Amino acid sequence: MLPAHPIHAVAFARLHYVRHEVERESCGGTRAEGLPISESVISRGFVGRRRDTGPRDRVPPGQYVTRDFPVLSAGPTPRVSTEGWTFEIRGAVEAPQRWTWNEIRALPREDVTVDIHCVTKWTKLGTRWTGVSVDTLLRDAKAQGAFIVAYSDGGYTTNLPIADVMNGKAWIVDTYEGTPLEPEHGGPARLLVPHLYFWKSAKWVRGIEVTIEDTPGFWEQAGYHNRGDPWREQRYTGD
Repeated sequence: MLPAHPIHAVAFARLHYVRHEVERESCGGTRAEGLPISESVISRGFVGRRRDTGPRDRVPPGQYVTRDFPVLSAGPTPRVSTEGWTFEIRGAVEAPQRWTWNEIRALPREDVTVDIHCVTKWTKLGTRWTGVSVDTLLRDAKAQGAFIVAYSDGGYTTNLPIADVMNGKAWIVDTYEGTPLEPEHGGPARLLVPHLYFWKSAKWVRGIEVTIEDTPGFWEQAGYHNRGDPWREQRYTGD
């Protein structure tokens, strides 16, 4: 069973009907419990206005380039010790998998340089990460479903077609710009799916559940697009 992800009733209504408020708070995933979404914390460096900058072949429509790395999350940031940290592949698989922190760090690692795009309209170019390919993690599990749900500390979930995390498209990363990933950015480890809006790159990730049917996650239930392709501006349901 997936972790619960309760949604504050007032915040849920605001998410559906006041889009400019929604844009304040979703990049890279937020906690699905704790403070109401209306009380989310945003970094001081986040301006939130569009600037037409950057190469057109790397900056999707409606985005502006930032040199900062804004922190957008609802509720307190989880502080998780790697000593008790585990990562699991479960659900519709032939062979469930589980790794401790040291075990997952011992798997083949990749250095990845990618552009990332937040639904709140900022794009950051040339970000550098290190981690384990989702291909490596799913290889021995032998997935039987066409979808996944990534789940995180704090109850956050986000759904993706399994095709969007296979064939070199996604990683579980623990290093950013050559240093351990900070908790504010999803450390000790987060999902990285750079070709989709950044809320799909779940912070504080603890596992992947393979599913037969598509199961919308936290922000998808709250009115965000089910897939989130930045080049098609798939920000909200119906885009």
